Amino acid sequence: MNDVMTWRHCGTCKKSIGLNTKHFVCTISGCAKSVYCSMGCFDAHVPIFRHKDPWAEERLSPKVMPTNDVAPQRIDSARLVGGTPKTDTNTPKDVLVVASKLKDYIDAKSGMNTSGTVLPRLSDIIRIECDKAIERARNDGRKTVMDRDFVR
Repeated sequence: MNDVMTWRHCGTCKKSIGLNTKHFVCTISGCAKSVYCSMGCFDAHVPIFRHKDPWAEERLSPKVMPTNDVAPQRIDSARLVGGTPKTDTNTPKDVLVVASKLKDYIDAKSGMNTSGTVLPRLSDIIRIECDKAIERARNDGRKTVMDRDFVR
């Protein structure tokens, strides 16, 4: 059986784009529907989205489907196991969680208090997951991280 796996769908006609298949990508970074099966479909989307000076780049879809199997991460007392956030000096290390919202949730769900050390640790976990999502978006040829880039 010669089944072709669908990698993505065309942003205009919704036709399946298979693995290891030529497609076109809109170079406008904010384009919501950035992958097209043909130049005709790319040309059809331009007047709808009113892009200024758009163009399409020809690309080849991945040869194999990216795996969505992400092993759950364990929290070690000294560091996070399974990945660490980027150590760029430009990457902010601020707390990414609203403390009052998290504490209210934990209290409402369990009646428990929340330690102050939870927020930096949870922020590190969020950074790791964001780094993975950024990489998935980059592998798909997108410049926008979407909800589908965060997998369970």
